[in-house]
Amino acid sequence: MRVTEIFRSIQGESTYAGLPCIFVRLTGCNLRCVWCDTDYAFTGGRTMSLEQVLEEVERLAAGACGTVRLVEITGGEPLLQRETPALAARLLERGYRVLVETSGERFIGVLPAGVIRIVDVKCPDSGEGGRFDPSNLDLLAPADEVKFVIASRRDYEFARAFTLEHRLAERVHQVIFSPVFADPAGRWTGLAPVQLAEWILEDALPVRLGLQLHKFIWDPATRGV
Repeated sequence: MRVTEIFRSIQGESTYAGLPCIFVRLTGCNLRCVWCDTDYAFTGGRTMSLEQVLEEVERLAAGACGTVRLVEITGGEPLLQRETPALAARLLERGYRVLVETSGERFIGVLPAGVIRIVDVKCPDSGEGGRFDPSNLDLLAPADEVKFVIASRRDYEFARAFTLEHRLAERVHQVIFSPVFADPAGRWTGLAPVQLAEWILEDALPVRLGLQLHKFIWDPATRGV
């Protein structure tokens, strides 16, 4: 596998936000979202075997008072790598709770049962709207989560329509609307969380407001957190 980084941090997104988590960030992505904050994972990385990845996860999972049992496989786009389902299966066998974050542009059915899919449906202002594969809707499971990263009112209206049309709140554990966080280098502006919160409240949408917790704990430009 091509791996950009493996690290231990506090989970910053999804309903697992706030929990200690081991992240396996794989290299490569076929999308180019305007506001991508992990473009360093597009290329490079290092080649590791499944056994090497598992050994590094287990090393990082061990702590002074216990073991971290939550692992997220992310990217880039982790489903570009054919070894990802096997890695997820091996982690499940070892007793980890496994999250896989994917855009939903790739077929999510390749992942083994028991994996929690965090599906990041791209909104129009990402520059990659319309890339979601509708066949994945019928593969969503009750433990899965669907996320929309929202940069504007147009994005919000897209996410609202998609959520209601496909009855996402009835299909998955949680639907998450997350405002774009402004780039520290000024490459893009963000959406104020209060604005998104007010839109959600006005419509009484059955969604959760998601903030990137790690960017409030550490400097937003910090890698490996």
